[in-house]
Amino acid sequence: MTELETHPAASETRLCEMVFPEQANHYGTLFGGTALSLMGKAAFIAASRHARAAVVMARSEQIAFHHPVSVGQLVELHAYITRDGRSSMTVEVEMISETLSTGHRSQAVKGQFEMVSVDEHGKPKPYRQQA
Repeated sequence: MTELETHPAASETRLCEMVFPEQANHYGTLFGGTALSLMGKAAFIAASRHARAAVVMARSEQIAFHHPVSVGQLVELHAYITRDGRSSMTVEVEMISETLSTGHRSQAVKGQFEMVSVDEHGKPKPYRQQA
């Protein structure tokens, strides 16, 4: 059994953020780039907690915007490791929007991020010894 299987909470991250007007476009909805930035931050934290090493983003993929997030809504980001490699890992990030007045929640964005453990020169470095 791997550490990921025995301690999943240590590789999981949840963040909450309110959407304010300065984070929105002229339609009054969250900028796509801001959504990706928040998701990247959640992926970075989850990967850092998992590897306990310096990590960088190598790739983002399969980003699906399901519905817009309006100014005044809360977004909750849930990041968790779905693939555990020797020096890299895949982090799945879900962004859930919530209307505070009603409690209605729905998945707004979902995506995957490849994170890589690196040494002081930015080169891939194993974060765990293979058994």
